[in-house]
Amino acid sequence: MLALQGAFAAHEAILRTLGCETRQVRNTRHLVEVDALVVPGGESTTMSNLLARSEMLTMLHAKALGGLPIFGTCAGLILMASEICDGRDDQHALGVLDMAVSRNGYGRQIDSFETDIEVRGLDAPFHAVFIRSPVVTRVGPDVEVLAEVDGNPVLCRKGPVTVTAFHPELSGDDRLHRRWLSQTGILRHSSAQDGRGLGRSRAGAQTE
Repeated sequence: MLALQGAFAAHEAILRTLGCETRQVRNTRHLVEVDALVVPGGESTTMSNLLARSEMLTMLHAKALGGLPIFGTCAGLILMASEICDGRDDQHALGVLDMAVSRNGYGRQIDSFETDIEVRGLDAPFHAVFIRSPVVTRVGPDVEVLAEVDGNPVLCRKGPVTVTAFHPELSGDDRLHRRWLSQTGILRHSSAQDGRGLGRSRAGAQTE
């Protein structure tokens, strides 16, 4: 769990419920040791600058391109994008996914909202919580769109990297975490449709 800034406690609680060992990643030594990484919501500019100051930015980029499973939510989606349309000059985008985003595209805190979305591969709607969320304005041909709101992608995937424009950790529904862990081989013997029982983690796996 990237723990430089942002709301990561709810993600940790879900991962532990699913049987995963978690660790808060705050430096390059921590990052070297992990099998997967959750990049939580928060303030994307602050998060990217803290990554740079802690010398993790380059390492995270290399590990992501090398196949590190990543689950990026809200600010995490912005960090994984290749283009930030309204980003600050000192803001970093890792370019892991070929997509363009607009920060806070859904508005300010007062414009936050919740809605049920249809997610490809899930047999029931997922309750999505949008808080100062980014809007994805473009996706490349190699990025799979799994859910949309008003025609805008809000859940995307490329290989072991999944990103959301909303906060799945606040929904009370573990299916997206469960599916990401299952698809990347960390969580076995589990169905993403279940969303209730505990799963089993891969022996020795560190999911951060």
